[in-house]
Amino acid sequence: MLLQHIELSLIALGIVGISLPFEPIVFGVKLNMHLILEYLAFFVGFRYYVFLRKKNNDTISSNNRLSIIIGAVFGALLLSRIIAFFENPTLHYEQGWLSILNNKTIMGGLFGGLLGVELAKKMIGEKESSGDLFTLPIILGIIIGRIGCFLAGIKEFTYGKETGFFLGMDLGDGLQRHPIALYEVFFLMLLFAFIKQIQNRKSALKNGTSFKIFMIAYFSFRFLIEFLKPNAFFFLGLSSIQYLCLICLMYYSKTLKKGLIYAGKKLYLL
Repeated sequence: MLLQHIELSLIALGIVGISLPFEPIVFGVKLNMHLILEYLAFFVGFRYYVFLRKKNNDTISSNNRLSIIIGAVFGALLLSRIIAFFENPTLHYEQGWLSILNNKTIMGGLFGGLLGVELAKKMIGEKESSGDLFTLPIILGIIIGRIGCFLAGIKEFTYGKETGFFLGMDLGDGLQRHPIALYEVFFLMLLFAFIKQIQNRKSALKNGTSFKIFMIAYFSFRFLIEFLKPNAFFFLGLSSIQYLCLICLMYYSKTLKKGLIYAGKKLYLL
């Protein structure tokens, strides 16, 4: 039954039977689907954010919200490059500055954006939590971007190790590998639905909780999924992404502690 559900989901996404990397030729031009979907992710995510902001009557002024977005952008640009460099510093150093500037990772972007936002809020004196409005647009954008990563096959380092697992797929090199990008898509779809549901119960959540749930859940997932990637560079058995995940979870340690205490009380009542 599980196999049937997974296959039906893949068919619904239109990716069963596609030869990877998927690079369709339109009017004689080979399309880079990863790049196209990356730009589409930014466009759709931003339009969804604008829609949510109008719908929810944002309590943060337009000028302050703009400052927060600018802080997020610069923080994301900087840390996404730094973390990507440390995924394999020797290789990236040999490839030169152009490679360093082009390489990026969503994990560094998210945490760098978080730090940029917090710095911008301190500079402008904004006290309100600002993350909730970005949460669902970010998740939606990552989903679209990860579909692009999957379609890029082994040309994008989001593929997994060789495996005999029933979900293994040929991503372009003739080997059965973990389709990590798809694992992430399905996880994020579930997370999107969960956060959407709890956001509808506005009275039950403090401002900023949705974004914290997203960051804790996503960084925990990415820490675990990194063990399925053929990383070439480790420090004490962990990749740079995994260290960043641990730093993020430490950043939200108070929220994690409160969540564990709450869950413990619920289990005790059961």
